[in-house]
Amino acid sequence: MPAERTAADLTATELLDAYARGELSPVEATEATLRRITEADPALNAFCLIDADRALRQARQSEQRWHRGQPAGRLDGVPVSIKDIFLTAGWPTLRGSRTINPHQRWSVDAPAVARLREHNAVFVGKTTTPELAWKGVTDSPLHGITRNPWDTARTAGGSSGGAAAALAAGMAPLAIGTDGGGSVRIPAAFCGIVALKPTYGRIPHFPASPYGTLAHAGPMTTTVTDTALLLDVLCEPDVRDWSALQPPAASFCEGLDSGVRGLRIAVSVDLGFGIPVDPEVAAAVTAAAEVFESLGAVVEHADPGFADPVEDFHVLWFAGAAKSTEHLTAGQRAQLDPGLREICEQGLTYSAQDYLEATNTRMLLGQRMGAFHQTHDVLLTATVPIPAFEAGREVPAGSAHPRWTSWTPLTYPFNMTQQPAASVPCGHTSAGLPIGLQIVGPRHADALVLRAARAYEQARPWPRTHHPAA
Repeated sequence: MPAERTAADLTATELLDAYARGELSPVEATEATLRRITEADPALNAFCLIDADRALRQARQSEQRWHRGQPAGRLDGVPVSIKDIFLTAGWPTLRGSRTINPHQRWSVDAPAVARLREHNAVFVGKTTTPELAWKGVTDSPLHGITRNPWDTARTAGGSSGGAAAALAAGMAPLAIGTDGGGSVRIPAAFCGIVALKPTYGRIPHFPASPYGTLAHAGPMTTTVTDTALLLDVLCEPDVRDWSALQPPAASFCEGLDSGVRGLRIAVSVDLGFGIPVDPEVAAAVTAAAEVFESLGAVVEHADPGFADPVEDFHVLWFAGAAKSTEHLTAGQRAQLDPGLREICEQGLTYSAQDYLEATNTRMLLGQRMGAFHQTHDVLLTATVPIPAFEAGREVPAGSAHPRWTSWTPLTYPFNMTQQPAASVPCGHTSAGLPIGLQIVGPRHADALVLRAARAYEQARPWPRTHHPAA
């Protein structure tokens, strides 16, 4: 662990303040980030592509703008990583798969990437994902296993595991990920960073995901303030997403420090599912609820009142996986991650009626949560009921269930309901592994979720110590 903080340890907000005061340049910050990647990534495998030349070129252009006193964009000169699911002009987007040809023209930016480029963020590279982002851990046939900075024997989570590991190790202060069943929140919990799955449509997405309206794009950072800043940029409009929401009238940074006094907060460690929750995780979430109460919120234990919708989620998720691979030849299918191949085969067995029934479950869940939020402004749960487990596995050793959904029952319900949900660190296990607190709000209440997360962050600031495993 470094003896003192370097430019690679600064948040995006701190970097922008330093640029404005002339105390640091984007070139210096980018060079520090690239050094950190060189030091830390061999052990973590968070990046599948690093482009130092492009990053330094963008940083030099940013430095000139700052020297002229004319920064352009809200992220001018801030290093950022991009999950290898987002199309990025000039870089291949291989999605962790051997079935995608890297030798083709890559000339299109996904909406999130286009916004980052317009705001002059510095692109340092692309982060790893399981093949086609299909599971809640990050390993793929193409890029191997991504590991947790807090303990490299353990998983970083997924599917945005590379992004989370990079953030936790100080390899860029901002990252963008995707979340179809917990994929920004799960690795955020395991790696001790902040992530938000916003209301569906808040961040435009293109091309459309085969997982349909389960799939969200989300900001990933090390502080709630940086998350709000990044969300402001990512939610700007893009006509390629027909389902995108109108941009909000105000910045998500406005009112961020307004606190939670008077808010009605429900806490349900396990959503009432009766699932086993690691005792240290349960204790940390309960303690976090007490913090909210001390800040003036009205806190009570209350379950939302629905059963685990895992089978309906499987219909939607596995059918989406089958759709994403329908164009492959038999030879290409043989190259797929075996688990992905299995769920694709299962997805092909579902009928239209099965899909419509699962969609009906989604609607009923949404109605249930809409009613729940009439009496509770936000809901607190564990993000994941267990700490990070052995890397390279889909499920913990000894699990009776083969699929990643068996240990992520607290995240995917809110993809089905399209609600905003954040994960923030709320402590560590006795083994030193991060624990995540999930904060869920009603649809369109992204600002409220961020305000609650910021209140907790201020009351219980977590150390942004990078290289924790070094």
